Formats: sequence, structure tokens, C-alpha cells
Amino acid sequence: MKNTVSIIGSGFSSLAASCYLAKAGYEVTIFEKNATIGGRARQLIKDGFTFDIGPTWYWMPDVFERFFSDFNKKPSDYYILEKLNPAYSVYFGKNDYITIEDTLEKIYNAFEEEEKGSSQKLKKFINIAKSNYDIAIKDLVYNPGVSPLELVTPATIKKLNQFFSTIKKDVRKEFKNERLVKILEFPVLFLGAKPSDTPSFYSFMNYADFGLGTFHPKKGMYQVILGIESLAKELGVNIKTNAPIENIIVDNGSAKGITSKGKNYYSDIVVSGADYHHTETLLEKPLRQYSENYWNKKTFAPSSLLFYVGFDKKLKNVNHHTLFFDVDFDVHAEAIYDNPKWPENPLFYASFPSITDSNSAPEGKEAGIFLIPLAPGIEDTPELRETYFNKIIKRFEVLTSQNVQNHVIFKESFCLNDFINDYNSYKGNAYGMANTLLQTAFLRPKLKSKKVNNLYFTGQLTVPGPGVPPSLISGKLVSDLVIKHQS
Repeated sequence: MKNTVSIIGSGFSSLAASCYLAKAGYEVTIFEKNATIGGRARQLIKDGFTFDIGPTWYWMPDVFERFFSDFNKKPSDYYILEKLNPAYSVYFGKNDYITIEDTLEKIYNAFEEEEKGSSQKLKKFINIAKSNYDIAIKDLVYNPGVSPLELVTPATIKKLNQFFSTIKKDVRKEFKNERLVKILEFPVLFLGAKPSDTPSFYSFMNYADFGLGTFHPKKGMYQVILGIESLAKELGVNIKTNAPIENIIVDNGSAKGITSKGKNYYSDIVVSGADYHHTETLLEKPLRQYSENYWNKKTFAPSSLLFYVGFDKKLKNVNHHTLFFDVDFDVHAEAIYDNPKWPENPLFYASFPSITDSNSAPEGKEAGIFLIPLAPGIEDTPELRETYFNKIIKRFEVLTSQNVQNHVIFKESFCLNDFINDYNSYKGNAYGMANTLLQTAFLRPKLKSKKVNNLYFTGQLTVPGPGVPPSLISGKLVSDLVIKHQS
């Protein structure tokens, strides 16, 4: 008889794990609390507009290719990818922006135009970033975080100093132009920590940005979820939606299944891709590995205030991805990490998928997604959301020289309370646990429970960390561990 697996949640890591385990011969059932699959990567469809609720950036295409190739498939079997040009633009003031295009050569030229001599410095920086990328993505991140020795390879020993310096130090040592500094520090925000707390080695994110580029799956990131769902179903995975979990069944120190809506579903193995902290609350206290104090002391990646806006006209002076860095980043970062509160003047990001993709909005209209990074665990009220929408939309109008407030058909918001309600997210965080030096690899919460046999975890609070590509990798890592321990 086949071994059975219950998987909690249907985000990227859970779906990936389900595919690997089904391929290895396990009978897999996914339990998703919401009405649709995808976890944080769900979709909002309203009045002919389509929005990705969660991730909007498609970076590191090689990780997606590696995932699908493990099943003798390719991404193009499931969705159509388009490389964006420009990748994004960054506003620093009124009609004052730098555009990052789709090749290194164009980006070198943009830097040189901004500051003479900076293109040579950038080439040197990107060469190191590429070397780090090759080590990290082809090797390190596919380790299960079981031992410190995973980080000790001939390649990493040569780069030891990069684990004890920071992105901020490295960038500012070479570049004096504040605008270029901000562009180079931006990608590590995907790792969920300040550049001053992120080890230099993570410059591989700059290679992911400049060297590999930014892509858009036609019809949005949700197509990737649907693609992996199709693969999972081809492999025999069973998916139950509207199936919240009340309890993990433990007998004699081993996980024996889950309880959903009062009904017990027994299985040989339980894998949770739900929030790690929340998953442990489904166990009796003595069976939890990590205390409330442990979680409270960790550095979490930000939460977000998001707006999904339908405009009745096409917008100008913006690209598919547009960043607004016209205020002090350090002051906003302090309000996220050091002294958690609502930022006075927030940086924000906007995405207009309908610039690239006609499926996102009715003809002649624009779909806009606005995101403000916030500290997890702070107050969230409708009044605060409205105040901050007005703040950023007024700045948006000034910076891009256009009137948009009178052209809003509708807006929907999503913030801390929604992350908690929809995803059981710890303190309403959006991206998981930050990748700081003391929260890297074997120093993150473990993929396998130390207290309950046959209970495993996957996703952004465990190895390798936050982001969509790491989530796919996390699904592979946990399935490898399951297969190893059951064989």
C-alpha cells in the first residue's frame, strides 16, 4: 500500500512538495483553508480587472525551469513568459526617474549616464554577484538546513568575508551616487531585511535583477500556480479547498493525520506549508519546538498594505513595475525594523500589469497594484488604510504629473488583518522570516519537527527563505527529507 501524505496549505512550497512526493509514489492530499488554491499567490477578479493578490515579480527563471525539468516538463508547457523591457523604473522626484532595461549593457549605460565611471564599478560588482548566484542557486540553497557544514564548501570558504560584511557596506564602498545606491540596495528587500543587516553574499539578488531580468507570465503570476496545480493533478495529487485545519493528530509521538471541519483524515506523514508558527499551535504545547519568545525575538520580513485599483483610463509616465524612492529609505526602514509603527512618509511600489497584459483590464482602462511595506504586528484599521492610500496617491500624481484620483473606479485593500485572517500569518507578516546572518540556512526553523515524528514544514519561515523561487526549492527540500526518512 502507498504511503499517504496530508499537506496543509496550497502555496508554492506546498504545491511543489506535493508534486515531488506524488512522483516518488506517495498518495498526496492537499488541504487548503481558502476557496481557491495558491496561498498568498491568489487572484482578485473584479469588474473585468484581474490582479495578482500576492507576488507580482517573476525573477530567477532558472529555478522555475529546474523545478519543471524535474518532471520532464518546461514552464512553457503551462504558461507563457514575457521578458519585460523596461524591467522597472525608479522615481526619485517629480518627472525624475531611472529606468532599468532588459540587458546588462543597457543597465551599464544607464549607470554611466547617472555617474561617470560607475559602469566599470557596476561590472565588477555584477561579476561578484554572478559568482555568488552560481554558488547559491546551483548549490547552497538546495541544502536542507540540517547542518552548518552545508555552508562550508571550497567555493564559500573563498568568500567567507562576504558572510561578515553587508550589502550596504559593499555598495556604499563603491558607489557614492545616492540614487544608484538605492537601486542596488533594492533587490535585497525581497529577502526581507535591511541592506545593513543582509550579508554581502546575498548580492546574488543583484545578478538575479540585472543579469537575468524581470519576466511576466501572461495572465499574471496566478498562471504559475495553475500550472503547478495541473502538474500536481497529472501526478495524482488530490486537492481539497475550503478545508481549514483545526488539529494535527499525534499518537505515540508521531503525526497521524489532520482534523478539518471536525473530521479526521489519517495519513502516514503530515507536511505543513502553512505559517510555521500557526502550524505549531495545532499541536499541544509540549509538542511545539519553538516558544512564543523564540518567534518574538526573530527578525520578520515586512508586512504590506496593498491596494488593487481599477482606473477608468490608461496611465502615463509609469512602467509595468514602478518604484517610488522619493523619500528617505532609512527612516521608513526604521519604522519597519527598529521602532515598529506606521511610517510618516513611506516608500511604495506600484505595478500596472495591464501595460503589458491586456487580460488584466478592460480596453482603455488600467489595473494598478500599490504596495507599502509595513512592520508586522502594528495596528491595522480601515481609517489608517484610507489615510495611506490618500498619501501615496497624491504623491503618485505629483511625481508622475497626472491626475488619477478622479479616475478610480474601485479600490480593494489588503493589510495585516487580512494576512492573519486569510493565511494565519504570524503578526500579519507578508514575506516570512528575514534572511539575516543569524537567520540563514541551518539557523532557520527546521524542515523536520524535532518533537513529532513524520511531521514536516515547508515555506517561507523555514529553509531556504522568503520569495517565490525559494518556496519552490523549499518544497523540493522537504520532499527529499520525507523520502530519505521513510526509505
